[in-house]
Amino acid sequence: MTEQSADIAVADIGGTNARFARATLRKGGGIELGDPVVLGTGDYPAFADAWREFLRVEGGFKPAGASLALAGPASRGKFKLTNANWEFDAGSLLDEMGLDRVTLLNDFEAIGHAVADPASAAHLAHIAGPNDPLPRDETITIVGPGTGLGIAHFRRHRGEALIQATEGSHIGFAPVDAIDDAVLGALRKTYDRVSLERVISGEGIAHIYAAIAESEGANTARRDPLDIWQSGQQPNAQSADPLAARAVAHFVKTLGRIAGDYALAHGASGVVMAGGLGLRLHGHLKAPAFHEAFAGKGRYRAMMEAMPIKLITHPQPGMLGAAAAYFAAHSD
Repeated sequence: MTEQSADIAVADIGGTNARFARATLRKGGGIELGDPVVLGTGDYPAFADAWREFLRVEGGFKPAGASLALAGPASRGKFKLTNANWEFDAGSLLDEMGLDRVTLLNDFEAIGHAVADPASAAHLAHIAGPNDPLPRDETITIVGPGTGLGIAHFRRHRGEALIQATEGSHIGFAPVDAIDDAVLGALRKTYDRVSLERVISGEGIAHIYAAIAESEGANTARRDPLDIWQSGQQPNAQSADPLAARAVAHFVKTLGRIAGDYALAHGASGVVMAGGLGLRLHGHLKAPAFHEAFAGKGRYRAMMEAMPIKLITHPQPGMLGAAAAYFAAHSD
């Protein structure tokens, strides 16, 4: 990274919100983020409209460059956000933004940069497994539910973190119990192929809730996902709204199971939970049910139990990682 101070714009753009901020690289390598400007993705027809609004709010800010963490397969060509209508064309983006340098990366690639930064240790809360630092030179899996589901992994090699963003959330959903069977059956009525993200995401809680309600002979009318999350996470949820509490508990158990699956697939030695929903589930992730589902891999239980599991608690890990990626790429 350059030793010069630099002010750039960073953004973490998901299916629900687009978060923008100034980012400054201080002498010595520390990254400082300004206050975020949060814009609803659905409130603007295109990214360019939100970009202009951010510059208006910042009042005369002229960034030296920008780094965009995008919830989708960021590439050199044209692509669309996975869970929103905004389209991006890497070939025309510089002119659109009025800049000479723009870094594009997947949102979970950005979180990988944030986690891999040695300074991130201050923002990694212990969840389960041994309360040890993440292994220094081994593979780390990152799993994060939010509007969608983000999956990434990285490994350090010769001092550099090699980060691999994936579209792992779009593997097929594999049921393991009767509730999962009911969820899959209901979703198959709408989708020819049911991906994991249909279940493990903010919207997925509604499908889990409906399956539990039907098994109990309760009202299965469509219920707002946000209402289920709020009701199911109340301290007295078991008495006030037991169905919502059971839905949240099943979601957390399933999240633990799939986090363990990805760790196995990646050959990981540690796991970091991320995502806006992951942060809001902090207390639930520390419950024994999450770790039991994570570690319950038959003959590999002992290996799974030896993995430290952390939660990144930085308020804006996507923007922090986007800034780190930009400054690493433009170190001249």
